[in-house]
Amino acid sequence: MGVTKVKPPEEKKKVAKSVKIEKPKVEIKAIVRVAGTDLNGENQLIRALKGIKGISHTMGKAICLASGFDPKTKLGSLNENEIKKIEEVIKDPVKFGIPTYLVNRMKDIETGKPVHLTGSDLEVARKFDIQKMVDMKTYKGVRHMLGLPVRGQRTRSSFRRGRVVGVVRKAIRIAMLKKEEEEKKK
Repeated sequence: MGVTKVKPPEEKKKVAKSVKIEKPKVEIKAIVRVAGTDLNGENQLIRALKGIKGISHTMGKAICLASGFDPKTKLGSLNENEIKKIEEVIKDPVKFGIPTYLVNRMKDIETGKPVHLTGSDLEVARKFDIQKMVDMKTYKGVRHMLGLPVRGQRTRSSFRRGRVVGVVRKAIRIAMLKKEEEEKKK
């Protein structure tokens, strides 16, 4: 059984084309400062939040939903109170119902509570964590100290930087030894 499509009369098409729905024009700010970071106001809220160091796509979506905003709204169209609400959610996401597995420090070393760090706080905490491992001389700390890979990568073919160690041919080795002997005689 086939379904046949009925074409609407031409008059209805003309009426539908002539009616225009006007949307209210909202002034969009070009640059918006959120959580100490300047963000592009013309981007969608979920995309703009990814510009803050420490906020991923998933965390950005969770922040949008927890603060009650549509992720596709333009960041520049939000007013100051709405931006403050987003900043509050960024500072303490667990308080607003965001699950602890989305925060970047599920159990903070000092407080033991889930904390989400952003911007320069994230960089400073990371440096202190690495320095603590180096001071305790853990395996990861020693690897950090020596500039070697920390997470179990192979080093035979990767991470080859610094001094070049190559195969020295027998003829070249003999010539080098002769030069060294001549220099010693002088």
